Amino acid sequence: MTFNCFSFFASCPKGLESLLAAELTELKANTVQETVAGVSFSGNMELAYRACLWSRLASRILLRLGEVKAEQRDNLYLGVKSVDWHDHIDQFTRFRVDFSGSTPDINHTRYGAQLVKDAIVDQLQDNFGWRPTVSATNPDIRVNVHARAERAFLSIDLSGQSLHQRGYRLEAGEAPIKENLAAAILLRANWPAIAKQQGTLLDPLCGSGTLLIEAAMMAADIAPGLLRARFGFDKWLGHIPTLWLKVLEEAKARRTAGLANKLPLIIGYEGHPRVVGKARANIERAGVKSLLSIKQQELSHLKTNNVQPGLVISNPPYGERMGDGTSLIYFYRHLGEKLKAQCAGWQAGIFTAAPELCRSMALSPRKQYSLFNSTLPCKLFLYDIHEHQTGVTPEEKKQPAKILTTGSPGGLMFANRLTKNRRIIGKWARKQGIECYRLYDADMPEYALAVDLYHDWVHVQEYSAPASIQPEKAQRRLLEALEVIPSVLDVPENHVIFKRRERQSGNKQYKRQGESGEMLEVKEGKCRLLVNLKDYLDTGLFLDHRLMRQRIGREAEGKDILNLFCYTATASVHAGVAGAASTTSVDLSNSYLIWARKNFSLNGLATNKHRLERADCLDWLAIEKQQYDLIFMDPPTFSNSKRTKQPFEIQSAHTRLIELAMKRLRTDGVLYFSNNFRSFKLDKKLETQYMIQEITATTIDKDFQRTPNIHRCWSVKHLVH
Repeated sequence: MTFNCFSFFASCPKGLESLLAAELTELKANTVQETVAGVSFSGNMELAYRACLWSRLASRILLRLGEVKAEQRDNLYLGVKSVDWHDHIDQFTRFRVDFSGSTPDINHTRYGAQLVKDAIVDQLQDNFGWRPTVSATNPDIRVNVHARAERAFLSIDLSGQSLHQRGYRLEAGEAPIKENLAAAILLRANWPAIAKQQGTLLDPLCGSGTLLIEAAMMAADIAPGLLRARFGFDKWLGHIPTLWLKVLEEAKARRTAGLANKLPLIIGYEGHPRVVGKARANIERAGVKSLLSIKQQELSHLKTNNVQPGLVISNPPYGERMGDGTSLIYFYRHLGEKLKAQCAGWQAGIFTAAPELCRSMALSPRKQYSLFNSTLPCKLFLYDIHEHQTGVTPEEKKQPAKILTTGSPGGLMFANRLTKNRRIIGKWARKQGIECYRLYDADMPEYALAVDLYHDWVHVQEYSAPASIQPEKAQRRLLEALEVIPSVLDVPENHVIFKRRERQSGNKQYKRQGESGEMLEVKEGKCRLLVNLKDYLDTGLFLDHRLMRQRIGREAEGKDILNLFCYTATASVHAGVAGAASTTSVDLSNSYLIWARKNFSLNGLATNKHRLERADCLDWLAIEKQQYDLIFMDPPTFSNSKRTKQPFEIQSAHTRLIELAMKRLRTDGVLYFSNNFRSFKLDKKLETQYMIQEITATTIDKDFQRTPNIHRCWSVKHLVH
């Protein structure tokens, strides 16, 4: 074979093709042509060595051997066998086959690799009488085969391990970006030109330091492959060691010269001390310790005093699920405020897999690029930071329209609706002495949220969007709403708790979702109650049952009260505070009964008068002997707890449940029965046995009148004979 000119292919992540083509052109490659996730080019072996050593963007450099027919497996086998593998592999070579793509006859990459491996081994065995060794984990040579339609392209992988593995990053933080992607981000953000002008590079959220290290190597003219222990061509039979040494020594000389030059300031900050330690270890291995500084510091302390303006570059956290949506939105908003306050005159590049979050920064990008972090689609936003702002004043916080001047009209409408509701419902709540109430309940169908106030905390629940609404649009509206809530309601951002409310199966509604253990004390009438806004889908206080709890309190004095499916026993607490002779609260959950005990203790109610029973309510009623003056039960729609003999379903179980409860009710007593199953139908038979009256309208308070079907409630009494 000749060593004058070869065909090559450089693979790369999608979105980097044009940058890679420009890089290869700068390395003097010929016939450069972009394709999906790669660039084809031609040149001599010196060019191939330079590409392996100097490409900051390529994943692999492949030496193309040719293409063969592959419409049938036999064609592929014979085509591979026709290549003179003795030019590439000897009897001591360990090799592996990397197969990608498919043909009409081969749709499994492992089978394709096996077929190619057999063809290579069989050819060498037939022609020379020896078989090379196959090694999947530690090969000397990697044969690359890409099948497409009825053709297969055969190559020798000159890279070995992917070129993004520079050799310095043994320590990584959470969700690190690959080194070649980091290089692409810096190139798109124009870092080489900024570095030549001695502009500063600042990463305020540097993680394990990948962007910092790649920036330092660019500024100091350090070849990204200098730290690699080996390449794929090391034991390839076509390797020319003297030519490689020439390229390698030249790169080392350029590194020495680059380090001797005056270089720009490169600064990184990271809040987590353990991650700072990882970054410093990576920087040490990369040999650029003298070129940059990294400190443990939170974003809130960012300062750029006495620093030459340049480029802020960052890959902020984004989270693939919106479970932590509020914290991320406010984090991005804080990032935008810091950039405007501290980095006027700078350029900025923000890379994220959640581009909708960048809107919270309130900055207008001058340019954006689509990139991929592995298979995750991402965006790089580039900004010119012009306006110097010192933050948002308390007066500005009270004006939602100001915050949304760069936002959507829909977000502004949501803010206005929230403001209007707070003025009307808030005034009513203050007059009633209510500090926990529903402020907004999907008033605007486009913003399908429930917003509840718990004193100075906001509990936000997103309802499932209908199938007709695109998920991207629903998420954008959610972000718009969450963005304005703190300012409209004048609460700290960390006092906004977000949850997604979906149709729950079994008892998932009551299962723990977090481990904060944070209890907030709130007041309801004369009662003090504990709520947990973070750890459960529900908070421990059903706001829609406020009027029912008040009714129980008014009727409880001197009476024996039974609370079935008591949850955190808030109705029992109302009864106890109002002077009930006794209360008995029954629930299957030990966690909620412990919570209930805390509620009783908080109100100074002695446990000897207020009994807590852990049991299945149906089983408990079947054996209970005591009689009660007032019984309240608000069962779940459905439950399949492991502690019960069979699943509970309110529609089928309510008849027996009411009948058993009525046996425990004194002659002149009252049973209040409630549930929130929207399709519930009361058994007609019960109306012949008892005096039943639906009282739903009297149990729906002002803040729930937009959703009067949130629950239904009946009073049940014994017939008077």
